[in-house]
Amino acid sequence: MELRQLKYFAAVVEEGGFTRAAARLHVAQPGISAQIRQLERELGQQLLDRSGGRATPTAVGEAVLPFARAALAAVEGVRRTADEFAGLLRGRVVVGVVSGAIGEGFDIAPVLAGFHAAHPHVEIAMTEDTSERMLAALRGGGGLDLAVVGTSGPGAPPPGIGLRTIVDVPLCAAVPDGHPLLEPPGRTELPLADLEGLPLVSLPRGTGIRAALEHACAAAGFRPRIACEASAPAQVARLAAGGLGVAVVPETRPGPGAGPAGPGTETGAVAGLRMLRLTRPALRGRVAVAWPANGPATPAARALLARLCAAFPEAGA
Repeated sequence: MELRQLKYFAAVVEEGGFTRAAARLHVAQPGISAQIRQLERELGQQLLDRSGGRATPTAVGEAVLPFARAALAAVEGVRRTADEFAGLLRGRVVVGVVSGAIGEGFDIAPVLAGFHAAHPHVEIAMTEDTSERMLAALRGGGGLDLAVVGTSGPGAPPPGIGLRTIVDVPLCAAVPDGHPLLEPPGRTELPLADLEGLPLVSLPRGTGIRAALEHACAAAGFRPRIACEASAPAQVARLAAGGLGVAVVPETRPGPGAGPAGPGTETGAVAGLRMLRLTRPALRGRVAVAWPANGPATPAARALLARLCAAFPEAGA
C-alpha cells in the first residue's frame, strides 16, 4: 500500500470522479485508475462503485476513507514539523482586516508581500469584517489566525485576546466650509458637546472609531445623531463634504513634501473640509493587531505575527 494510492482514492471520492480528480492532482487519469485498482486488489475489496458515470465509495470505501484521510494528515504533519525545524513554513494564514483600516497610518500590503516572498509555500488569505466579529472569531477559533482591528480605548485587551496597538491618533470633526461650527474663525478644537443634535457621518458600528464616539457621547449625556455611515474614513469625509453632516474621522497627516498637518487644516483627501480636533474629552482612533491570547495556532501564523510586530512599532512605545 502506498500513500499516493490513498491520496488518489480520497481525491476521487471528494471530486466524484476520476476526471476531476486527475485535473486536481495534475496526474493522468489512467494512472489514477490503475493505482486505485491495485489498492483494491491488495485489500481484496472494491472501494469505488464506478457505475452510473460517477465514482462513489462503496460501503467498504466509506469505512476506509477516514483512515486514508488520517494517514495523509499524519504525513502532512510530519512534513510540516520537519519544515519548521528546517526554517521552512507551509500552510495557510487567514488575516482579518477591519473596514477602512488599510491606509490609516500603516500599509499592510508590503509586509504581506515580503512575508510571501520569504515563505512562498504559505498561502495568505485576507477577509474584511467588523472588529467585534473578528475578535469573537479569534476567541472562538472561528477561522481567523490574526486580525487588524479598531479599538475603542487603551487598557487591558478583551478576554482571550492579545493586542498590539499600531496606530493611535486624535479624532477630529471634519466640518464643511461655511458651517457654524467653524466660528469663530481660526478655531482648531471642538468640544464634543457641540456635536449634540447635529447630523453626523461616521464609520459603522463594530469599528473602533464608532465605539469611541458612542462611548464618549454617552458619558457626556447624549446620543450621537448618525445621519449616514460609510465603511472607510475617506468615504466618510467625502459624504461630509457633500453636505450630509459633520464627519468624525482620524486626524489626517501630510503626504511627502506637504506642509505640516494638524487640526484646522484642510484634509488632503477631500477639499472643502476643515478638521477640528475633538476635546472635552479628547477622542482617539486606534488600530491594533490582534491574535488569540495563547498565541496563533500554527507556525506560519506565528511567523507572520512576528513580522507584523517588527514592521509596525507599538504606538506610544
